[in-house]
Amino acid sequence: MRPLYAILAAGTVASSGTLLSHPVEAWQRATSVYEFNATDIDGNLVSLEKYRGDVLIVTNVFAKMHAKYTERGLRILAFPSNQFGNQEPGNETQIKQFAQSYDAQFDMFSKIEVNGENAHPLWKWLKEQPNGRGTFGNSIKWNFTKFLINREGQVVKRYGPLDDPSVRTEPSVTELI
Repeated sequence: MRPLYAILAAGTVASSGTLLSHPVEAWQRATSVYEFNATDIDGNLVSLEKYRGDVLIVTNVFAKMHAKYTERGLRILAFPSNQFGNQEPGNETQIKQFAQSYDAQFDMFSKIEVNGENAHPLWKWLKEQPNGRGTFGNSIKWNFTKFLINREGQVVKRYGPLDDPSVRTEPSVTELI
């Protein structure tokens, strides 16, 4: 069974990457998340096209949900960011070791910026989508902001850092997978 949705979350997990075959400012012309690349935690460039049709959660707080729904096709993409109180100061090796100490079984990406001029193009795009806009502006306010992405690569919903995954996010995920 192939997964249906993705949640992208800024926070203690993010990535550097580029828009496929386009200059960085081309993020505004992207029509889905599948048009982006991101560098994984081991330094490999990954096309998000590989996740087409999958259910994805991109964050570092969904380990339990991943274990619970992986057989139903849920995929989690973790993107670390150090833009929030220096909560992710380590290098990729340290971040990977930390995640492995918690038995993280999801795809980890390199550290990125999620706000500002140097924000990863994917994150710029996510924040500008109709269902990806924030309540008080589009900036990512803190770690653990999450984006639910459908099979077609479109933003379905944005969740704030204080939204409890088991209360707010999980029901949406189970409804979609």
